[in-house]
Amino acid sequence: MRRGRWSERGRVYLITTVTDGRVPLFDEILCARAVVRALIRAQALGQADTLAYVLMPDHLHWLMSLGDAAELSLVVRAVKSLSTREIGRPVWQRGFHDRALRREADLRQAARYIVANPLHAGIVSRVGEYPHWDAVWL
Repeated sequence: MRRGRWSERGRVYLITTVTDGRVPLFDEILCARAVVRALIRAQALGQADTLAYVLMPDHLHWLMSLGDAAELSLVVRAVKSLSTREIGRPVWQRGFHDRALRREADLRQAARYIVANPLHAGIVSRVGEYPHWDAVWL
């Protein structure tokens, strides 16, 4: 764990992690789907509840609630490891950025910001045109 990182079960975190060398691997549909499957697996194992995510060409934004028996660094490591194994080549830079959201924070507003990333980046003209995102509020 990095110095100062606190892992609180049930806390909502915004995770950002980038590809090694910022290579746009997730322009490739099979690579993108491998990451989505890793997020689904983390949820199935009770490690994290995914509230929203967007998989940009070279990075992931993931809004999640940490599971009861999980540690933040281990959950992120598991998602990165599983997706790397499935893709079959190096994928991620070391580490990740996390931001714990306060319980009173507007989670829907955070989710809207996350899923609008492709729109703000100029990749699409409408959020619905981008294939690699989801949010529980839909």
